[in-house]
Amino acid sequence: MDYPNDQAPGAPVRSGIPEHGRVPKYYAVKARIDRLVEELGEGGSLPTERDLSERYEVARETVRQAIRELVLEGKLRRQGRGTVVAGPKLEQPLSLASYTEGVRRQGRTPGRNLVTLDRFPCPDALAAETGLRRGEPVWHLERVLLADEERVGLESTYVAVARVPRLDSDFDPDSSFYAWIKSQDIRFGDADERIETVLATPREALLIGTPPALPMLLIHRVSRDTEGQPLERVRTLYRGDRFSFTTRLHG
Repeated sequence: MDYPNDQAPGAPVRSGIPEHGRVPKYYAVKARIDRLVEELGEGGSLPTERDLSERYEVARETVRQAIRELVLEGKLRRQGRGTVVAGPKLEQPLSLASYTEGVRRQGRTPGRNLVTLDRFPCPDALAAETGLRRGEPVWHLERVLLADEERVGLESTYVAVARVPRLDSDFDPDSSFYAWIKSQDIRFGDADERIETVLATPREALLIGTPPALPMLLIHRVSRDTEGQPLERVRTLYRGDRFSFTTRLHG
């Protein structure tokens, strides 16, 4: 198999061309628009579908499909009635660190908008997953995640009221929950984490401000303190077009 000399590390082999050599027309157009995106740079305005269809001599629907995929991949974003080049994806480390730390490390400004903070008896499913007692009071903290005022995710945190009884009065919902927990002399020990891809529900998509068809990265985390006692259960949706996750593995 021949590889182009300018093959980027990690890029699809032979730019994703199938072995039989028959490339879908929209994919060929997508590759050309992708190169144009690199030339335009972040914030650059993409020509209209009509202009692109005339430039590449294809139907507007072919151009539309190519652009749709580039939007889903996070390389383009809609702005008003036009389309512009998106910035690089946010890299979030897979570690017991807060969202705030990860975003600030990349020179962005983190933020959160409170959706709800309420308390209810711990249901069976949550008790079985975390080790909390069935029926004991738990807080549910739900917040929209922001990066430079852009909505990029939705976070739901469950924690026993007994661990943080004054959460509703002492905690600033726009701040880091991890930092606040540590200020209460509680230390994180370890956690179990699972990642999967999902589509947002209509409610979630509305809160995050994305179309329901946009793929999401869903992270489930159950954390314990240094004594091995259950601390929190977190369910976080991240926009698949705006996030990637990193970790370092040791042999």
